[in-house]
Amino acid sequence: MSDLHIRCAAPSDIDTVLRFWREAAEGTSISDDHDGLARLITRDPEALLLAERDDLLRGTVIAGFDGWRCSAYRLAVHPDCRRQGIAGALMEAAEQRFATLGGRRVDAMVLEANEQAHHTWAATGYHREDHWRRWVKPLR
Repeated sequence: MSDLHIRCAAPSDIDTVLRFWREAAEGTSISDDHDGLARLITRDPEALLLAERDDLLRGTVIAGFDGWRCSAYRLAVHPDCRRQGIAGALMEAAEQRFATLGGRRVDAMVLEANEQAHHTWAATGYHREDHWRRWVKPLR
């Protein structure tokens, strides 16, 4: 994995990340647009982590911390690069960020129907909590 480079996203990465998610991520979110990513990067420039190899985007994770809870979103690896340790490397970088910020536990948003993701999260040491359910309300 020494040829894998993990860095924080910059505003110039937004369009590349959005294209990458259309190919590599499962499902979409109301925030998956240029303005949503621009707000994220402006508010927390270290939250969106990118994994690159040979100057190409291979994986992403959003490692958000609000001062109380650590949240992982949009862990995605390019389909041609899966099972190469990229997800684990991204989560290790995210967990290091959280620990530095004083985080105590990571919550991950994982689609119920995405069985492949369940295996990835389990392989990186996470477990499902069946007694919680997500409740949402779009603001627009």
